[in-house]
Amino acid sequence: MPKFINNNNEVFEGEFDLHVLRHTASHIMAQAIKRLWPDAKLAIGPAIDNGFYYDIDLDYRLSDNDLVKIEDEMRKIIKENLKIESFKLPRNEAIAFMKSKNEDYKVELIEDLPEDEEISFFQQGEFTDLCVGPHMTYTKALKVFKLFNVTGAYWRGDEHNKMLQRIYGTAFATKEDLEEYLKVLEEAKQRDHRKLGKELDIFMTHELVGSGLPMYLPNGATVRRILERYIVDKEIALGYKHVYTPSLANVDLYKTSGHWDHYKDDMFPVMEMGNEKIVLRPMNCPHHMLIYKNKLRSYRDLPIRIGELAHDFRYEDSGAVCGLERVREMCQNDAHLFVRPDQIKEEFKKVVELILSVYQDFGFNDYQFRLSLRDKNNKEKYFDDDEMWEKAESQLRDILVEFGVDFYEAEGEAAFYGPKLDVQLKSAIGHDVTVSTCQLDFLLPERFELEYIGEDGKPHRPVVIHRAILGTMDRFMCFLIEETKGAFPLWLSPVQVKILPISENEIEYANRIEEELNQKGYRVEVDRGNEKIGYKIREAQLQKVPYMLILGAKEKEENKVSVRMRNGEKKDNLTIDELIEELESSSKLIK
Repeated sequence: MPKFINNNNEVFEGEFDLHVLRHTASHIMAQAIKRLWPDAKLAIGPAIDNGFYYDIDLDYRLSDNDLVKIEDEMRKIIKENLKIESFKLPRNEAIAFMKSKNEDYKVELIEDLPEDEEISFFQQGEFTDLCVGPHMTYTKALKVFKLFNVTGAYWRGDEHNKMLQRIYGTAFATKEDLEEYLKVLEEAKQRDHRKLGKELDIFMTHELVGSGLPMYLPNGATVRRILERYIVDKEIALGYKHVYTPSLANVDLYKTSGHWDHYKDDMFPVMEMGNEKIVLRPMNCPHHMLIYKNKLRSYRDLPIRIGELAHDFRYEDSGAVCGLERVREMCQNDAHLFVRPDQIKEEFKKVVELILSVYQDFGFNDYQFRLSLRDKNNKEKYFDDDEMWEKAESQLRDILVEFGVDFYEAEGEAAFYGPKLDVQLKSAIGHDVTVSTCQLDFLLPERFELEYIGEDGKPHRPVVIHRAILGTMDRFMCFLIEETKGAFPLWLSPVQVKILPISENEIEYANRIEEELNQKGYRVEVDRGNEKIGYKIREAQLQKVPYMLILGAKEKEENKVSVRMRNGEKKDNLTIDELIEELESSSKLIK
């Protein structure tokens, strides 16, 4: 069994621990950096889910070539097989020790610790680092590793602090494990929605517009429009009433809802306009509360289902935004259900059924239900009402158990006003992505003093179910792009049919087919360029067009088409009617 050493300098045996190996690797990398650049100052270097990193302060800008140098130096340290040991110092001595090594960031970390705390260090050869451990006992334990890239990272994640250089790497027990991981990384690279979004003309960004503010190009706008129509039509069929509400609101609206106290740091700054203080909204529920309150409601009116494709704004740090995945302006597939207490179970069930119906349409099979609860040890994040929380969490748990839904619980993931059901979809590259969510809320009806007249003629308080099926349209688009590698199913493809005339002689015939297919509702383009047919086919394949129609003299004469499918399948000598029949059949398969 492998041996480890803890911060009491005790050696013990145990099952292999990849996290400990990677933590040891981060120290070996830091030692290599200090050997190559003695003036480098070390910040933090933890092990993470897929590897490790170290943040360093160095005037010299590291490049990919420098990563090779660091790897070579790490191999020397491993070959030296340095013994790893630990020791402790009183806080004052620890501060003096790190000051003697000119490690300002370590000094700051120690100064944040209690005065009576002993500080632990780990040492290997000439290198010593502040750490709680544990570690492997010798540097030779690290056999398989790789460094990937250098990025920027603010000290302690605060944009007001200095930007450091962060070096990422990973380590594994075997070469085979590393090779498998590198394959996964390459697959993720090929599926990166930012890369595909650019190649397929789906969206763009520009510094003059701003970080986290993507612009949808015609292809992306087409896909998004179809998705929006799809989900709105499904909701209308289930009795939802859709509204439009402004993306701005008075700050007092969010003070009433409670969002201001719990969410203001994630909101854009207030704009003062005359006697009003206006802010871009981060969510839509307060607006919908006022729509409900706009008129007197009877118990017979409930449930009332208010839906909206609403634009919301979040004050995301420029370093956190990412393509369509994390943006500053988003469009939410949002809805709020105002229900009587006796309707909670049935309406919640209908939301779950809608989620499952959508996932079936898209062919999503790998997902889990997560019951997101508050963190009882950190109540500051949540509205302070223990009785309300116990009631809401208990009801939501009972509903899921009664429905026979498999779920797991996660503390600390609830909204500030109530628990929720999150659906965690597993992406094609193995990431858990929260798409759909359904939340139970007893708080906002209370804060907005919502009422309905009950059967007894007295006022009663409704309960609100917050739900989003596709989540935000932006993140859902991101998920779909990476899931399909940009090869959208026929019903979603921005261009469903590309007509490729071999020469100018077939242009007029191509135009006639385009018009006929357009009239049938298909999205069609004609490649009228002068390039050879092989080039046109390759371009259409790169754009991942599902159907390519090859038109030559023979096809024109016989009033037929030769079809090349995106998957490589070929169908020659189809009549236009046969082509339309083929398209209609494929369009029915929504997946």
